[in-house]
Amino acid sequence: MTALWLVFLAGAAGSMHCVGMCGGFACGLGPAPGGRLATLLRHLAYSVGRIGSYAFLGTLAGYLGMLLVGHAGENSTASMIQRALAVLSGLLMLGIGLNLAGLLGHRGHALGGAGARWLTQSLRTLLRQPGPGAPLAFGVLNGFLPCPLVYAFAAQAAASGTALTGLQIMVAFGLGTLPAMLAMSGLGLWWRARHQPDGAPAQPVVASFLPAPAARLDWRMQGVRAAGGFIVLLGLITLARGVVPMSAHLH
Repeated sequence: MTALWLVFLAGAAGSMHCVGMCGGFACGLGPAPGGRLATLLRHLAYSVGRIGSYAFLGTLAGYLGMLLVGHAGENSTASMIQRALAVLSGLLMLGIGLNLAGLLGHRGHALGGAGARWLTQSLRTLLRQPGPGAPLAFGVLNGFLPCPLVYAFAAQAAASGTALTGLQIMVAFGLGTLPAMLAMSGLGLWWRARHQPDGAPAQPVVASFLPAPAARLDWRMQGVRAAGGFIVLLGLITLARGVVPMSAHLH
């Protein structure tokens, strides 16, 4: 439970990264034709789809980890594989966390390549669809965009050894990002209502109300560095699960 709270806090801190990477999508989702309730459901459906993708990835990673290690006791080969997986996952999380914290000299976005471009274009296409299923599908695709935060927690899910724990880890991460993404949705709706005349075509809203580029970068980096610190802590916990004998975790 303590680890899940740390995952939630890391998601909340890392949501500054999500705002920079996906906040424009949340802002651009716009209102629904059916009024305020329909608009709220539209934006919640987007968030449910995004967190649903995280839950799927966590369940899959946890299940694959469980298949790999089995449950054959402390001195079994499977137990040694589980400990090795925890060590590798912990080291991966440490690397991602230190990178996000700016201690490795490079903080780049993982969004790139032909697959990412295809996903981004698909998101933009869904963004223009008025149907009730569009925001849900929009969120599902958004959840599969390459992201170092997702990689870090998927690694922890794989090391957890069960599909259920993997699901819990990724849902906790997704819930941590939820407030910031809903806030971006609200800002986008507010901006449209204030500056876009009725019947006018949709205009880009993100760059209009965010701070200047330098200030925005510093604001986001503070959150990303905090998320990196939480991921480093979780990486150390995961690493300890592989180094310390499994029986010691029961005491």
